[in-house]
Amino acid sequence: MKLLSQTHAEVQAVRLAVIARESLIDEARLSPKPGLVDSRGNGAHHDLTLALMECSAHSLTPTFRQLAQQSWLRPADIALRETVGRLGREGEQQMMAATNGVNTHRGAIWALGLLVSAVAMNGSDADAQQIAETAALLARLPDSAAPKIFSKGLKATHQYRVPGAREEAQQAFPHVMTLALPQLLRSRASGASESEARLDALMAIMTSLSDTCVLSRAGMPGLKAMQNGARAVLNAGGCATAAGREALAALDAQMLALNASPGGAADLLAATLFLDRVSQPASCSF
Repeated sequence: MKLLSQTHAEVQAVRLAVIARESLIDEARLSPKPGLVDSRGNGAHHDLTLALMECSAHSLTPTFRQLAQQSWLRPADIALRETVGRLGREGEQQMMAATNGVNTHRGAIWALGLLVSAVAMNGSDADAQQIAETAALLARLPDSAAPKIFSKGLKATHQYRVPGAREEAQQAFPHVMTLALPQLLRSRASGASESEARLDALMAIMTSLSDTCVLSRAGMPGLKAMQNGARAVLNAGGCATAAGREALAALDAQMLALNASPGGAADLLAATLFLDRVSQPASCSF
């Protein structure tokens, strides 16, 4: 019986790792995204390409698998939090090795790593809200081995006194649960294509997220431009409409002019796609 349970856990770990990887790849390929790397080009980045983003996603597959295996049916406690932190940092090193030192998915490792662990903690039997709340329990716990590094994101949260990726996870991913996922479902229901629905979900995140990637590059004026521009896309009817696409093109031009890239929003879109998939296992294939 124990062997059967162990085999089931390993099968589910592989499944979750593949879904996490494909969520990252689908986010990267989605086009046209304002200021971000996509199938058209490099956006506001000089050191990132779509090929590099996909290489990074593949390099993280073993990390996601290990996170799921180590988290299977375990409670949220300090021991698991420290294991998850260690595996995440090891995954970051593997990512940096694969990308020759370019930070492609550091924020996504945090968000998706927690969500992968949260699904496994529930034994793959939980809805999106339960998964997000379980991830929040884990994110609120301390990790004594975490390096005391003041990243660009942390500098931005302190400078502008806004919440960042840490707070988003600790609050159970509100931008995913209350904005992106509902918008994704609404857009699909209204007849939008899958790409259009995903772009609308990205816009929903961007309407209110304090994206530290944008703040680091373009300050508060850049953040306001991102939020107002995304709101304009949705107010125009979303990306399935001509007016919405026109507003999206205007936002893209503005982000490029400001050299701003909403990487934090992109990470949360990948988290949205992951939660959407694990909530609908019948639709997942690999």
